[in-house]
Amino acid sequence: MDKNKTKTEKRVRRHSRTRAKVSGTAERPRLTVFKSNKYIYAQIIDDEKQQTIAAASSAKMGANDLVKKAKQVGGDIAELAKKKKIKEVVFDKSGYLFTGRVKALAEGSREGGLKF
Repeated sequence: MDKNKTKTEKRVRRHSRTRAKVSGTAERPRLTVFKSNKYIYAQIIDDEKQQTIAAASSAKMGANDLVKKAKQVGGDIAELAKKKKIKEVVFDKSGYLFTGRVKALAEGSREGGLKF
């Protein structure tokens, strides 16, 4: 068996360990992050109902700077959460390291008014 794992396999493994402990409720849903090479996506999920409450992505943004896009997505998801009267969330970084775009998204959502 090959002991060398790809980056994606390692991330999925880290994410599954996190998901065993982190779960979103109606009072405090889960803010989850997914990033591809070009875009970043954020969703607010109620795991009890298995329902996505709000979602935002950088797919339709025009800027070239990925970190700025991520911060803007964080602000967008915070704005959508305010409309749904959500103030607190559980942050799920999906196995990614808390640097760069993931950190910018978290900062943007905190500046938008979300607490986690």
